[in-house]
Amino acid sequence: MSNAGQPWQGAARNHPTNARSRLGRLCAYTLCLFVVACTSLPEEVQRSESRAFEDTASTELGQDLQPLLDAHPDRSGFRTLLEGEEAFAARLRAIEAAQRGIDAQYYIWHDDLTGRVLHNRLLVAADRGVRVRLLLDDLDTAGKDEMLRLIDAHPNIEIRLFNPFANRDTRAGDFLGDTRRINHRMHNKTLTVDNQVTVFGGRNIGDEYFAATMDVGFGDMDALAVGPIVQEVSDQFDLYWNSPLVYPLDAFDWDTPVEPGAVTAFRAQSDAYMAAARESAYADVLWQFETAKVENIAGFDFVWSDWALVYDQPNKLQAEKISAGTHLAPRLKQGMDKTRQELIIVSPYFVPGEDMTRYLTGLVERGVRVRILTNSLQANDVSLVHAGYMRYRKDLLAGGVELYEYKASANKVTKKRGGKQRIGASGASLHAKFFGFDRQYLFIGSFNLDPRSIALNTELGAYYESPAEAAALSAQFDTRIIEVAYRVELTEQGKLEWVTLEDGKELRQDKEPDTTLWKRWSTRFLSIVVPESQL
Repeated sequence: MSNAGQPWQGAARNHPTNARSRLGRLCAYTLCLFVVACTSLPEEVQRSESRAFEDTASTELGQDLQPLLDAHPDRSGFRTLLEGEEAFAARLRAIEAAQRGIDAQYYIWHDDLTGRVLHNRLLVAADRGVRVRLLLDDLDTAGKDEMLRLIDAHPNIEIRLFNPFANRDTRAGDFLGDTRRINHRMHNKTLTVDNQVTVFGGRNIGDEYFAATMDVGFGDMDALAVGPIVQEVSDQFDLYWNSPLVYPLDAFDWDTPVEPGAVTAFRAQSDAYMAAARESAYADVLWQFETAKVENIAGFDFVWSDWALVYDQPNKLQAEKISAGTHLAPRLKQGMDKTRQELIIVSPYFVPGEDMTRYLTGLVERGVRVRILTNSLQANDVSLVHAGYMRYRKDLLAGGVELYEYKASANKVTKKRGGKQRIGASGASLHAKFFGFDRQYLFIGSFNLDPRSIALNTELGAYYESPAEAAALSAQFDTRIIEVAYRVELTEQGKLEWVTLEDGKELRQDKEPDTTLWKRWSTRFLSIVVPESQL
């Protein structure tokens, strides 16, 4: 798991000046990179400290939920959000119910249909007096500064950036001159409204996460939660929001001010886009899901349970070693240690390393059934990660671990789920990150079982007890997983084989399914040379 002791030329002859000209341009470009590499982050930044509202019992959400909380004292309610449409509708319902405050924390926020709709809903909430705090990891904001500044111009909205790039236009300078710092990112994903309801898990904001695209759709998992856990998520948000690693958007030295006319034009454009979105095919799809139909969030079915919220501290980025005081990974391993019968790991990016491979095969030796679902090479949107994972497949299989790899064609099966009309993406990729323990407990969050989640990025997740869902997850591995994934097997000759069902018939393949020779060869080459600590 980690190294901290836990498993974890012809033209130039005719025109002599061309070579000098190209050399001059190269020198100028190199000098430019050197200059921007020396650019530093703003100093003496004014960060006005703020915290989540705690006196929100009188809000509409608070009053709706109070009877449920009274009926389940000292417990929190959880509802898993498996379908992308359901997860998007739940976010809309929560935002539209807000009366006091909205705190949103995301790694990625795309400028697409779902991203623009949620931006618009945040602006409308701010119009009615709701305080909006939007905390974004800065890796995905390239090219979006002006749009974010227009949103940030609203008096009730503040946007802050986690571990930002000093060079707003030429980010290569930060990669060149500040690599170690920039390599750490905030991967947490939370949306909390009025300190009464929160959504956390694996989904970023973007069409591929909410089944709103015809291209590649991400199979993902969130949980909507109410009760005392919400305050803990808010405390986590406040810890990050007020961290010295986080910079207000207006702390940077922008070339031009935000003009009132530009804000007005942006709002008009946003409202027009929202009106068109209401008439879209995706809007029609949403109304088929319960999260769009119920009268209010209190009408959802919740699982009531004790829980444990775990997350990395923001200063994990500066820690010299992995410890339970700063890192999520040791807390997650404690849950694994307690497993007695069955462990299920769903991790789209899965790079166990030698220590975790030995740990997982050790669980098998003591009688625990270990099953893992990750992406196949074709379904993985980061082939580099697959290159790290493939080093350990044979050892895992030889040690009794059961391996499944998600199909790039899985949407052919999932788009029919529940008999609903859906957009239906042509390709599929696994993005959900959750664990099942002994058919009794679930852990849902942003954590991938790979070195990056363990040591480089910050993550968040929660354990809770849900016997019905945990048992259903286990049963699906026995009955349905073979339709959307390949079961990887080790032959008597020590070769890998991929087994699946296609149209009810068993299909066996002796190479990475659905891939070209070049993709297989290049990924195999990367598996030899790639530094595993960066995956």
